[in-house]
Amino acid sequence: MARRSLPILKQILSKSSDQCSPFLTPTRSVTYMPRPGDGAPRAVTLLPGDGIGPLVTGAVEQVMEAMHAPVYFEKYEVHGDMKRVPEEVIKSIKKNNVCLKGGLATPMGGGVSSLNMQLRRELDLYASLVNCFNLRGLPTRHENVDIVVIRENTEGEYSGLEHEVVPGVVESLKFCSERIAKYAFEYAYLNNRKKVTAVHKANIMKLADGLFLESCREVATKYPGIKYNEIIVDNCCMQLVSKPEQFDVMVTPNLYGNLVANTAAGIAGGTGVMPGGNVGADHAIFEQGASAGNVGNEKLVEQKKANPVALLLSSAMMLRHLQFPSFADRLETAVKRVISEGKCRTKDLGGSSSTQEIVDAVIAALE
Repeated sequence: MARRSLPILKQILSKSSDQCSPFLTPTRSVTYMPRPGDGAPRAVTLLPGDGIGPLVTGAVEQVMEAMHAPVYFEKYEVHGDMKRVPEEVIKSIKKNNVCLKGGLATPMGGGVSSLNMQLRRELDLYASLVNCFNLRGLPTRHENVDIVVIRENTEGEYSGLEHEVVPGVVESLKFCSERIAKYAFEYAYLNNRKKVTAVHKANIMKLADGLFLESCREVATKYPGIKYNEIIVDNCCMQLVSKPEQFDVMVTPNLYGNLVANTAAGIAGGTGVMPGGNVGADHAIFEQGASAGNVGNEKLVEQKKANPVALLLSSAMMLRHLQFPSFADRLETAVKRVISEGKCRTKDLGGSSSTQEIVDAVIAALE
């Protein structure tokens, strides 16, 4: 009798384990051994920014306080209509090395310089990273999407290097160096990614984009364990919307990367849930990965229904960057649990929850 019941018992146990939520199963990796003093609270420069920025940065402040994260914020008011980023803000970021920011609105035309570009140039934040991936419980057209878009941040057409030669004739400068290729492959290597795809338009821009490809090919030879391929940017956009699961890490010049990142974000679940950041040799700024124009959405501001998920996940990236991995894991797990349960969602995700309701749900999921 005991022999016959054993297979049945195994089957029952197998089914019950399959039904367990991945968020509820207790797991602990090999312990993280900090250096003495690593637990000291770290200062982070906070720029709430424009539009929905104060709402979503306020959400991060509440969650950080609830989880007793070892960070404290130095807050500054910076807005997109300013002529320059205030000097005290630059000094704060250079002192702290890390910044968290909401969106800064950029006026269209009129010769007004983008403060986002000023920050990137002043701090030499040459690499932008956006992680676009499916979230459990959030239905999308495509599954198994997990794309990291790494784009050059200070070079290329999008860097704003342009001038009027004579009235009616504007010249835009484009140049590129190999450091973005080095960063993309280093990222892939350190994060156990298997493939790097270079996005280009070298069939037309043979010199500028040709130089970009030469850099990528040269760096690729130093990483034999990582597959490398190339794709023309227009074909890339078509492939993204038809078979996004084929991409892993994508490295691009500045302008293409902005378009590709927002497209990938829309495919994976929307700009409201995609984290990102900008990094250089010494400093890093973390922000919503893809904005797609929602910074100045006045209706969201009035109703206080902006989606804070993207910036919360960017904050988890920031905590890992600061070497607080357990706090990062707690925050990411709580956010993913709230999305998976589906009880609290903002309008862009098919719900009607307010920003504060999402914050309250995430804080409850931390316990």
